[in-house]
Amino acid sequence: MSNSGADQEGSPSKSTAKQSVQKTEKIDSRKSPAGSAKKFAVSIRKPSGPPRVATGLSDLHGNAVTVACSTCHTTRPPNPLNKTAQDLDEFHNGMPFSHGTVSCLSCHNDQDYDALKLADGRRVEFTEVMTLCAQCHGPQMTAYEHGAHGGMTGFWDRNRGPQSKNNCIDCHDPHAPQFPKMKPTFKPQDRFLDQPRTEH
Repeated sequence: MSNSGADQEGSPSKSTAKQSVQKTEKIDSRKSPAGSAKKFAVSIRKPSGPPRVATGLSDLHGNAVTVACSTCHTTRPPNPLNKTAQDLDEFHNGMPFSHGTVSCLSCHNDQDYDALKLADGRRVEFTEVMTLCAQCHGPQMTAYEHGAHGGMTGFWDRNRGPQSKNNCIDCHDPHAPQFPKMKPTFKPQDRFLDQPRTEH
């Protein structure tokens, strides 16, 4: 890292842009009704880490220069009163912010801006952002766990194939999460594998 705290990386757009993701797999080893030992895996997309903020500068090779959140946020005291887009000055002015009555520091860790924090003050990594979302959005997390929220590709019946699920921030901007109502367009694969029954 240079003296300015800037790193040279790919070409991210801005701090609210979606980060590249990595997949983690969870395997349910309970016995299925068919008697098989294991079900297929569920992979859930995760952010690769804390977001990077584009500075608008380029390095000698033409790559965008980005900085960690802590690069700037350690230069000034945190302001717990920032609750609206109009309260944001300098770095984040113009960023959409509409997330109920929470302040920035309800989720951002004022002791380490490269991490988030839970309501009880515990630190949580950006890669585990769904843990943070779930503490306030319990009904949505329950629906997500049962496949009714969040977007899934693959198989409902994990005895037949794997599932791949989105992360909360794949669809929702965490600073303005309200999402317009929509009709599902991607149907699960296994619903249409069997031939339709003709007898009644």
